[in-house]
Amino acid sequence: MILIKVGGGPALNWDGIARDVAELQRTVPIVLVHGANALRNDLAARLGIPVRTVVSPSGITSVYTDQEALDVFLMAYAGLANKRLVACLQRHGVNAVGLSGVDGRLWEAKAKKDLLVRDNGKTKLLRDNLTGRVRKANAGLIRLLLDHGYTPVMSAPAISDENEIVNTDNDGAAAVMAAALGVKTMIFLFEAAGLLRDPEQPESLISRLPRAEIEAAMIYAKGRMQKKILAVKQAFESGVSEIRLGDGRGEHPVRDALAGRGTLIQ
Repeated sequence: MILIKVGGGPALNWDGIARDVAELQRTVPIVLVHGANALRNDLAARLGIPVRTVVSPSGITSVYTDQEALDVFLMAYAGLANKRLVACLQRHGVNAVGLSGVDGRLWEAKAKKDLLVRDNGKTKLLRDNLTGRVRKANAGLIRLLLDHGYTPVMSAPAISDENEIVNTDNDGAAAVMAAALGVKTMIFLFEAAGLLRDPEQPESLISRLPRAEIEAAMIYAKGRMQKKILAVKQAFESGVSEIRLGDGRGEHPVRDALAGRGTLIQ
């Protein structure tokens, strides 16, 4: 089984990804997790609801989620993006089923309503934050779908212990999902050639990275890449054997990643 986590950037080649998945699933089960940050940002702008990003004391950037922001998140991730991607996969012969982490308690999260953030050099406490960290995944539901010929296509949000809908990090949720399913190979696709020493220089690609050096590689992770590297670390700790970071913009993004184009972490 291969778990593919695809980012939410606007330049991703979903038709290419769908073609690769259609070919691969003949020999190996495929599970997909997707983002939708670009679509969320566009929808929020059209609705006049600004997306508010915050930085933790450790320097990790995330989105502050109140009820209004969560409504936009639901529309973009579980609604527009998920169903468009399911339709794209169906066009290419993949019998896809779209799920959010709420459906069937697919992703159960520990709610974190109080959030420490860094603002102008000071640490502040934000309350009523509707986010959570996924700590449990319903692998039985995914296996049920796979056993009956369906390809699961998943995204945030998650459901909390108190049965509330909460925003969550898709990369971290994918790592938890991989652990629950016993996945040995994960692929992360996004709008870059892989992990770069300099995000502005594609030729600075790190083609091979020993898992023992993941922590040190955080110095190269900027913006959203930080959470991906943290998820990579979490996935290895949970039993994943190899992770490939690849470019989701090419003609054959999944095939290229498996062929060694991008960053291989073992």
